[in-house]
Amino acid sequence: MHSPRVSDVMWNHIEPIRCGTALTDVVRALLDNHVTGLPVVDGQRRVLGFVSEQDCIHTLLVSNYHCEGEPVVDDVMFRQPITVAPDLSVVDLAQNLGAGKPKVYPVVDHGRLVGIVTRTAILAELARMGCGDSQPRYASADED
Repeated sequence: MHSPRVSDVMWNHIEPIRCGTALTDVVRALLDNHVTGLPVVDGQRRVLGFVSEQDCIHTLLVSNYHCEGEPVVDDVMFRQPITVAPDLSVVDLAQNLGAGKPKVYPVVDHGRLVGIVTRTAILAELARMGCGDSQPRYASADED
């Protein structure tokens, strides 16, 4: 069975977050792109961190409550994100997914961000790759 690669299912049209970006702008990017997290990069697209909805929710809640001014992504990003290579097999990535693992993975080639891959994209590809008849078979009342 030919296994598609991460590069076959990754999104490469989403603009990553740059260091120093206001958290409200990060939230806007997450919402506009319908993703739960985005990589944070420097000017050469090297991945420096990752920011998720959960990071933003907590920080904005605290910031708004204490009226501390507008936080920036550098204050909340996770600084050691798990990245994947574009030539990694979708099946291999799926086998390594587990509870608590990220929902979005930065895809890095030669040290530079080239896209992201989501668990949703992996799930869709695995379903598309399914064997045989893709229609579920339901037992009728006559088949007892």
